[in-house]
Amino acid sequence: MKAKYLGLLLVTALTGFTSCTDYMNMTPTDKTSDKLVWSNENYANMAINYFYADIPYMGSYNDYECAAGMTEGLTDEFKYGSMNYNAECYIPSEISYGGSTLTASYVDVYMGVWGTNYEEIRRVNESLANLKKFGSFSKPVTTRLTAELRFFRGMYYFELMKRYHQAILYTDDLTQINTNKTLNAEAECWQFIYDDLEYAGENLQVSTTPNGRLTSGAAYALLSRAMLYAERWDDAKTAAKKVIDMSYSLTTNYAAAFESGNSEAIFQYSYSASDGVTHSFDGFYAPGGDRATDGNTMTGGFGTPTQDMVEEYELATGGKPDWSKWHSTSGVSDTPPYSQLEPRFAATILYNGSSWKNRTIEPFVGGTDGWATWKTDATPNGKTTTGYYLRKYVDESHLFTVRQASTHCWIAFRLAEVYLNYAEACYKTNDAPTAVTYVNKVRSRVGLPGIGDLKGDNLMAAIRHERKVELAYEGLYYWDMRRWGLSPTAFTGIRRHGLKIEKNLDNSFTYTYVNVDTENLNYPAKMNRFPLPQDEISNNNQVSQFTEWK
Repeated sequence: MKAKYLGLLLVTALTGFTSCTDYMNMTPTDKTSDKLVWSNENYANMAINYFYADIPYMGSYNDYECAAGMTEGLTDEFKYGSMNYNAECYIPSEISYGGSTLTASYVDVYMGVWGTNYEEIRRVNESLANLKKFGSFSKPVTTRLTAELRFFRGMYYFELMKRYHQAILYTDDLTQINTNKTLNAEAECWQFIYDDLEYAGENLQVSTTPNGRLTSGAAYALLSRAMLYAERWDDAKTAAKKVIDMSYSLTTNYAAAFESGNSEAIFQYSYSASDGVTHSFDGFYAPGGDRATDGNTMTGGFGTPTQDMVEEYELATGGKPDWSKWHSTSGVSDTPPYSQLEPRFAATILYNGSSWKNRTIEPFVGGTDGWATWKTDATPNGKTTTGYYLRKYVDESHLFTVRQASTHCWIAFRLAEVYLNYAEACYKTNDAPTAVTYVNKVRSRVGLPGIGDLKGDNLMAAIRHERKVELAYEGLYYWDMRRWGLSPTAFTGIRRHGLKIEKNLDNSFTYTYVNVDTENLNYPAKMNRFPLPQDEISNNNQVSQFTEWK
């Protein structure tokens, strides 16, 4: 689909060169030559635009793990509620239950990105080679185009490394392409990523406009993220500080951080219905009542936040509320302390009584949004299995009666994440006071008190908590827990929970604490590194399957 869109752009652009004698020109009109593309700046920009469409795939809008859905659905944060064996339905739950299901071929099919990324890396390297061969631009233009392409190559290799921990490195020297090629060492791969993203950071424009072409801030934001995975703390710290020293600022209102063009956004991917560039996020995750009240044909509510995640939010005054009363399996009538929680809760999660599209959310049995019991109600059709719905990134202004497709932007990098990247890197380099300062900057935006003079494990726990809440449902939590080595413990032997809500005759509600899993989650340690695809093993005699997957 991306290639088709790119081709349309190029062919449309080239129609300006036609004339009344063109019927004598036998050159195909549905193709463009590499020389033509890479000798015209406008065409070169359009060629690079092809790669921009991959940026949203790094987060919740991801298409890499299409069947697996949002990776939060593999954790305690989120529950996919349908038993349909389909993308973003039962498969995420099946993965979270682990066990014998997680064979090498299964994980590759539903979570692997090896072949997809190498196709994109090949395209980037061909583009770099053609730029060198055919480009006749000024030095600043050549440098800028090279920097954009190297950003994308670094991005693709980062996505490989965070999954596989090793990769096969290819450059724009196309003569080095060989079917039989060994995996490069992990440190060598991380250095390759560093070099690409550092080059991009040094040579892209310094601009706080998030909805244009790539910027230096975007490159350094991604570099700060990547170097945390590489455990290159000084490099992560330096990259984050370069972003911090630019003129970005946290939004006053947390919810505004996910709107187009805000002061905190470092880079956003914009969608446009008029250009046919849309997505289906709202259709998947809007509250179930939008089906009846607004005509959502995809039903919504595919995945919903858990009670376990709700309990991560602090009171607006600091400290967590006591939820033990609402852990009753026989039900209580007291209203949960939703109104007392810090602002990030209501900006992230829809709960019983939330305001939405000029109506009130009704996630109770028989309500407009409705309740479905996991597995018993095998096809929820938009009903929640947890008592909640996702609010963050679901566009409240989107009217399904006008258009089914979604156009809400994806904020790929924002300042709050960079602050927390910096805090973690400072902690790892024995600079606890600075780490505390930047955690507190994130907390003060939502009116929470500072974390105090924490050190050691307590400080790292505070950083982890802040990342979980601040960056909830942005596609980072599953990978954070994995890189911290906590997943095999945190996501094994547990069950996720929800609140089943029933409306009483006097219009009060009964809240009952329920399991929303019928078996324990299970994260085997082998999932810390995804398996190589069988095609790579069969076609490349220099590689073999990782030991944990044999």
